[in-house]
Amino acid sequence: MHLTSSLRFMNNLVRPKLELTLAILKPDLCRNPDHVKAVKQIILNNGFYFIRSKSEHLSPFEAKQFYDEHKEKFFFTRLVSFMSSGPISVHIIAKENAIRQWRKLMGPTKVYIAQHEEPESIRGKFGLTDTRNATHGSDSPRSAAREVGFFFPNFSVEEWIKHEEPIFRHSQQIHFDQGEWVHKIGPPPLDNGTVFHQEIFC
Repeated sequence: MHLTSSLRFMNNLVRPKLELTLAILKPDLCRNPDHVKAVKQIILNNGFYFIRSKSEHLSPFEAKQFYDEHKEKFFFTRLVSFMSSGPISVHIIAKENAIRQWRKLMGPTKVYIAQHEEPESIRGKFGLTDTRNATHGSDSPRSAAREVGFFFPNFSVEEWIKHEEPIFRHSQQIHFDQGEWVHKIGPPPLDNGTVFHQEIFC
């Protein structure tokens, strides 16, 4: 038992740090509650922690702000119109190499490529067009920090990395609150629908 505990301790020490990224379930997906539920479950099943979750309905002005880097692109007006056309589901998620892993799980941006080359990806299953392609994910640590700050202005990436990342990385007393759709630190309260997920995210 002592040897097993020592090996577990050493394994925890060398685990790669977790990374944060932003995941958005777009209006086309959110129009179908069953699809939203399915995609959230896919994210859970692939070992991501949900750090923050919320629903939003962007105004055209907010959509322009969020996608400002694309303002000179031909698709900008169409993208802004679409992203402000209905509710979206927004999440900060965490995992080792979260940015790369989430983008891999989403699949290619172009839906026809996703459907033919990666049909089991989220966009392969749920994407409709290149604009209505089900999900969004940050493409770099810098973008992730900006996008997280846009939707969660009171959330500090630096503070989370400093104080909470080690706890999540070592899976110390983490439970999943299905009502709020977030993972929380500490033992689960009794009889409130929480699920203890330590064994899944070790």
